[in-house]
Amino acid sequence: MDLKQLEYFIAVVEKGSFSKAAIFLNLAQPSISRKVALLEEELGQRLLERTGRGVKTTDAGQTLLAHAKLMLDTAATAAFQIKEMSTAVSGKVVVGLPHRVAEGLCVPLVQEFRKRMPHAMISVVEGLSVSLREGLINGRIDLAVLFDPPPTPLLSYEKMMRERLILIAPDQYQLKNQVSLAELAHFPMILPGQPNPIRNLVDAVLLPQNISLNVIAEVGAVYTALKLVENGVGCSILPESALKHKHNPNIKYAQIGPPAMRNLLVLATPKSRPINRLHQETAKLLRELDFRA
Repeated sequence: MDLKQLEYFIAVVEKGSFSKAAIFLNLAQPSISRKVALLEEELGQRLLERTGRGVKTTDAGQTLLAHAKLMLDTAATAAFQIKEMSTAVSGKVVVGLPHRVAEGLCVPLVQEFRKRMPHAMISVVEGLSVSLREGLINGRIDLAVLFDPPPTPLLSYEKMMRERLILIAPDQYQLKNQVSLAELAHFPMILPGQPNPIRNLVDAVLLPQNISLNVIAEVGAVYTALKLVENGVGCSILPESALKHKHNPNIKYAQIGPPAMRNLLVLATPKSRPINRLHQETAKLLRELDFRA
């Protein structure tokens, strides 16, 4: 079978008759009928049945229809990507980054993007992983880095790294090098409020063990919690990287566990939209960045 046969077959099915497909394709009806007849002969199956109102698919025709659409989509994507290879990467890509990731990596990301793709434009959207995930699904964002996103059939996730959560406390607290999960209940906690991946992770680990934290305040971002700890308001459970760019010598920290709490950073892309060369090159660049820096 060839792609033209499949194209004509799909047109006949979708339009409901050979005559309407001929008008849609701007071709003579006998030409379309001959192509479909050759396709049936090659497969050894009747694909269409004529009715008083047009045509309908047989079981074999219905099976072929799904495969035919996929084959035509694959062929079109391949042709598009091959044509793109002969030209400079251009266009605009929208990348979503959590605030904490953007603070450390937005500059090297944009700088390297400009070196590699001078004819293209990058737009960086910063936000919470929850809102970035919604942007991916509704089409406002092309690809994003997310913390611990819930599974969905609409997005593909590629693991980037895991990071340990630690207990962070003001200087006046006497901390051991490591605290158990049960001991966390003794500290006044400032945590990100729901919905938040860090809060989800903490609750998922502690609630099954009947450990209730003394939460004195909820905030919207990691660095807000860190600022409150710096000012002696209370303690928090945050990723290790939260200290790397805003380290205060008056803050103490301790490892948590066992078991350790580790969040997951992923590269997320939508399944429903085609990935063009610009998106592919941007994803490649994101994979090469050091998210631990």
